[in-house]
Amino acid sequence: MAHPKSRISKQRKRKRRTHKKAEMPQIATCRTTGEPHLYHRGVWVDGNLYYRGQLVIKAAEDLD
Repeated sequence: MAHPKSRISKQRKRKRRTHKKAEMPQIATCRTTGEPHLYHRGVWVDGNLYYRGQLVIKAAEDLD
């Protein structure tokens, strides 16, 4: 296992980590339904799955 030649100080380590911050996720609006969702994710509306404005999975209809 590798061993560091010298210890990195807390200050130097924290300076390096200041740039690693969580970013706000980008939110898109579905073209068909108008529902907000994350980019590259499908959105469920009334049992139907939409992706990029197109119906991917249709809701199951009751057979009563």
